[in-house]
Amino acid sequence: MSTQLTGSSIAWRAPISDLLNDLADTGSLRFTEVVAENMTPGVLPDGVTDLRARGVAIVAHGVSLGLAGADLPDPGRLRRLAELARELESPVVSEHIAFVRAADSPDPLHGDVLEAGHLLPPPRTRAALTILCDNISRAQDAVGVPLALENIAALIAWPEDEFDEPDYLAEIVRRTGAQLVLDVANLFSSAVAQGSDPLRQLLRFPLSHIAYVHTAGGRYRHGRYVDTHGDPMVDDVTTLLTQFVAGCHRARVRVPGIMLERDTDIRPETVLPGLRAIDAAIEEGRVREVDHCA
Repeated sequence: MSTQLTGSSIAWRAPISDLLNDLADTGSLRFTEVVAENMTPGVLPDGVTDLRARGVAIVAHGVSLGLAGADLPDPGRLRRLAELARELESPVVSEHIAFVRAADSPDPLHGDVLEAGHLLPPPRTRAALTILCDNISRAQDAVGVPLALENIAALIAWPEDEFDEPDYLAEIVRRTGAQLVLDVANLFSSAVAQGSDPLRQLLRFPLSHIAYVHTAGGRYRHGRYVDTHGDPMVDDVTTLLTQFVAGCHRARVRVPGIMLERDTDIRPETVLPGLRAIDAAIEEGRVREVDHCA
């Protein structure tokens, strides 16, 4: 089943809960997401339940399943994610194409599991892809709602890679039926770090399978772009977002919802400019394609 969210949005964070409620009251906020690991089923924050009561779609967004790891998805994590999705009435659950831990047997030095504390890129090999797709299918069966998978900011590429990212994502979609969360800022960060063309990569993504889009602020450091989630969006990312919208129109694909993530210095005055930038990119991308076709 295909799910696509629409409009511009901001990810829910407690410091801007009142702002999101105000946006929902005006009808300009149709969806948002919560970090699943920060929520406890049965005791959701009032701000989240208020949004749900206003008819805002709320996505449960996971960060800890580690679907690209060699171990099977943890049944307890899956049960908790499924319970949260039911309580939120989530139209889709999202996670990352990443591994986050290693070792599922006792280690005398580190204990049972080594947690990376970061989203790490898996090798894009055929063998690793088979494991990833099996884990995705297991997770989809367990959570009970459509699953959407996000591309991460990968500052390295594995020398063993057998796919580039667009072909890799297309193969995941083909094998599992899962949807995607396109993170434009992550794509840009990966492209800068690996010396590839972000627009050329973007336009080869399976656009029709994108449930919604992430974008975020960042900054340049020592020739690399760092996706900080705590700075304004740089012009290069905003431009890429505009080109994405134009590409959707060109491909006759509905423009999915676009969401701003902000994780530090979270205030109305820091997130609203990002929301306005998203709205401007949506409109400019539409106008650019209309002018192109004229």
